[in-house]
Amino acid sequence: MREAIVRHIVIVFMVLLPMCCVASPSFAQAQVAHTPPMGWNSWNHFGCKVSDAIVRAQADAMVRTGMKAAGYEYINIDDCWEGERDSKGIIHPNSRFPDMKALADYVHSKGLKLGIYSSPGPKTCGGYEGSYGHEKQDADTYAKWGVDYLKYDWCTARFMYKPEQYPEAFEKMHEALVSTGRPIVYSIHGRGEVWTWAQSVGANLWRTTGDIKDNYSRMVAIGFGQEGLAQFAGPGHWNDPDMLEIGNGGMTPEEYRMHMSLWCLLAAPLITGNDLTHMTPETLAILTNPDVIAVDQDPLGVEGHRVWEEGPLEIWMKPLADGSKAVGLFNREQSTIRITLKFSQIGIGGRARVRDLWARKDLGVFDGSYSADTQEHGVVMIRVKPVK
Repeated sequence: MREAIVRHIVIVFMVLLPMCCVASPSFAQAQVAHTPPMGWNSWNHFGCKVSDAIVRAQADAMVRTGMKAAGYEYINIDDCWEGERDSKGIIHPNSRFPDMKALADYVHSKGLKLGIYSSPGPKTCGGYEGSYGHEKQDADTYAKWGVDYLKYDWCTARFMYKPEQYPEAFEKMHEALVSTGRPIVYSIHGRGEVWTWAQSVGANLWRTTGDIKDNYSRMVAIGFGQEGLAQFAGPGHWNDPDMLEIGNGGMTPEEYRMHMSLWCLLAAPLITGNDLTHMTPETLAILTNPDVIAVDQDPLGVEGHRVWEEGPLEIWMKPLADGSKAVGLFNREQSTIRITLKFSQIGIGGRARVRDLWARKDLGVFDGSYSADTQEHGVVMIRVKPVK
């Protein structure tokens, strides 16, 4: 009983904390990303073909398909939007984006938020204008346009900064964003052990890997490679194993369910990289399952970790705010295998109530353990709650 009361007080404090002191620019920055950001990014599917029309269509689709209702809110433009700087050094978008302020207004009119992309180097990864030497100008421009999210990618910064200066490069933009007084999610992609210093320079999320690809081997290498990083994540600051590839066609539906399950157990940002205007019912069902999303968005904000591994089989667990545990039974083998979770492995003694999160079905009360047949390259994702 005492533990439940303390847990309730902590949750209330975490929810109410961002609501105070809104007049302070530094606190305005701290308001964002209390739970892992959810949204869409242009890069994985559209690359440098992204345009104003594409972004508007994705915003429309996010609302029409029910993704907004499921919690997705950011429409993020990645690289290749940049044009030239004028005589005063102010950045302007290229011809594919005739009016960035008008685009932001359109996205906001849908109840969504707009994200943009830059680099601490003089050029972006695609060879467009970066923010080196123009950090304050660019932050002010983004705020004027109505930008709500910045992805800041290392790229050519390697030519301008020594390894010991990496944190400094990202802190410059953080300070510039704070000075605008506008709450802007700050997502960085640095180099090295970024997770050890990213929060200290104001990042809300930081990439922990190289780029994901739409294939099973790359997805599992990234996802299962996150073990050990949980200590660095929490409300307002998240490890980022890169975007979701769900719906891009390179994996099976079972593999995509593994992808979504693992990212949610990792409390990872859910930034999808597909074409929202062309989704199969199965893709949409994977991306919008409310039971699975609730694990990712749980207010306790604890990242999951591996509790058991045997050959190609793994069990991961994420503690949740109500005292239950979200658990993934993962099978990386080429046949269906029965996996048994011993409740003692997740700190539960005796009996527990089990819910299948993909089936959205309560399975009943089990004594000491739960077993499930897990498909090839698949997952059984459950919520386990002690029975007192």
